[in-house]
Amino acid sequence: MARPRICSHQRDENGSRSSSETMRTALAVWTTSCLIFIPHVFTSTTHLAVISPQDPALLIGSSLTVVCTVSSELGLAASSLYWTLNGRRLAKSTYTVLSPTELSVTLHRLNGSQQQSGDNLVCHGGSGDVLAGSCLYVGMPPEKPVNLSCWSRNTKDLSCRWSPGGHGETFISTKYVLKYKLRWYGKEKECEEYNMGQLHTCYIPRDLAIFTPYEIWVEASNQLGSATSDVIILDILDVVTTDPPPDVHVSRVGELDDQLSVRWASPPALKDFLFQAKYQIRYRLEDSAEWKVVDDVGNQTSCRLAGLKPGTVYFVQVRCNPVGIYGSKKAGIWSDWSHPTAASTPNSEHLQSGSCDPKSEEQNTTLRRELKQFFGWMRKHTYGCTNVSIKLYDQWRAWLQKAQKTRNQVVQSGKS
Repeated sequence: MARPRICSHQRDENGSRSSSETMRTALAVWTTSCLIFIPHVFTSTTHLAVISPQDPALLIGSSLTVVCTVSSELGLAASSLYWTLNGRRLAKSTYTVLSPTELSVTLHRLNGSQQQSGDNLVCHGGSGDVLAGSCLYVGMPPEKPVNLSCWSRNTKDLSCRWSPGGHGETFISTKYVLKYKLRWYGKEKECEEYNMGQLHTCYIPRDLAIFTPYEIWVEASNQLGSATSDVIILDILDVVTTDPPPDVHVSRVGELDDQLSVRWASPPALKDFLFQAKYQIRYRLEDSAEWKVVDDVGNQTSCRLAGLKPGTVYFVQVRCNPVGIYGSKKAGIWSDWSHPTAASTPNSEHLQSGSCDPKSEEQNTTLRRELKQFFGWMRKHTYGCTNVSIKLYDQWRAWLQKAQKTRNQVVQSGKS
């Protein structure tokens, strides 16, 4: 008899099993992997049962006729044989007895394979014994991969991802290979570190050049065809991202109940590079999933968030975009967000407690009122994160005096 070999490359750990034990083992595992058979020589080199064609690859919607030929040594009549596909017995109306030792089956309008390792088409003896098997690969050739993009973390490596073309489903095992070369004189190389946890990504950890563009593309292939993506050309310096900003601190601004101060450090991995960093901040309420983003932080490493709710916990994150590394003209790639840092604004109900001097209380109230007016004006006339300076305060005082003068003129004209 034929000894089964598993398409998923599982080994027969007990080579001395009898042929009947081997057949029982094959029947137990056929539901999870495709079985094909090789001759096992006992007293001759003759195949005792053969399926032809063996392991065909076909397009979805195709028809196929397969023949099971048994050796006369088995003493089995073709009319006593039957077929199964993925464990389901096929109707006798699809069978044709071609000779005393040959039984064919015809399959019409085949659907895509149920498993990428192939569908199991098995020829059985009348008692159910497995005589021979074949893997059917029914699917589609791959389409051209699309959306190829790459990024480098701190210029040290390169990661790329892409999407399968079309609907992406080929129904049979399809191999994707990322290839790259220096544009003018480099030797073609293949990326070797594919992320099994994240489909269609590959990582090049070392031996990359800067100041020289690369050509990068993806090749897709299976038993029905192949396709190649468009070639992208990039310089490592144009696709740099970095680590999230470290040491993010969020603190209160004195007793101001609607503000928080945010400070952070520049990414240390790029400290020796010539570049202009850009930063973004986002923040949300403790009980909310909606983030508000501050876009205009620029290259400063501090920011004051204003217009917040008193007595409220906020979560804050920062990220970095390393722009113009070594004079690159391309926009950088944003880093991941830093880990959330939490802080709460003061509760306005407690701001006036702890003072016994009415005059002092009156002065504090006036000061708080002026500060609120100032920061309200600042939010109206500036946006996002602004450094509070004496110059800005002087501008506000000038605006306030002008507003008061105008108000007094209106009152006087009203009296007259």
